[in-house]
Amino acid sequence: MNKSLVSVLLIAILIVSCAKEKKQDPFQVGKHHIGLLTDSTQVKDLDLAFPIDSIVKNIMGDEFTGDINDIEIYDTTTGKQLLTLTPTQSLDSTAHIKSIQITDSRYKTGKNISTLSTFADIKNNYKISGISTLINSIVISVNEINASFTIDKKELPANLQFNMDLKIEAVQIPDNAKIKYFMLYW
Repeated sequence: MNKSLVSVLLIAILIVSCAKEKKQDPFQVGKHHIGLLTDSTQVKDLDLAFPIDSIVKNIMGDEFTGDINDIEIYDTTTGKQLLTLTPTQSLDSTAHIKSIQITDSRYKTGKNISTLSTFADIKNNYKISGISTLINSIVISVNEINASFTIDKKELPANLQFNMDLKIEAVQIPDNAKIKYFMLYW
């Protein structure tokens, strides 16, 4: 009895230790993460979050102007831009990332929203917190995931495209309006 209990216990330990650890999807977008990048990742740690991608840090003499320089992430196999990261401080390797512009369609929210999605996908999956009108686009805010989705005004009916003072409501946006890109804010 004692030997069988020990052998069952050893088999159980072996199964548990051999079980594969679930890996973080590098293209999963959540409220506090994008793949391995989290809201507490520092600029100096970007190589760990994007080990196979190309990281471009533009330094343009911002020490005099105080401007924040964006950091661009590119896929090394395709050369396609994946993300644009904006740090909280320029020229500071310990700064955190405050916003991320997502342009690559492989990045998806937990509810499967990506740059290939439409306005209908957003409104059917998230509560819209606000709609802002810009010169060439509208921005749909979703507080649930700290994100905003940008739609080009060309996707809107002609009577909504040229008046910046017009307050656009969700019912006025066509369901098939495509997302140009989306942003995550921390």
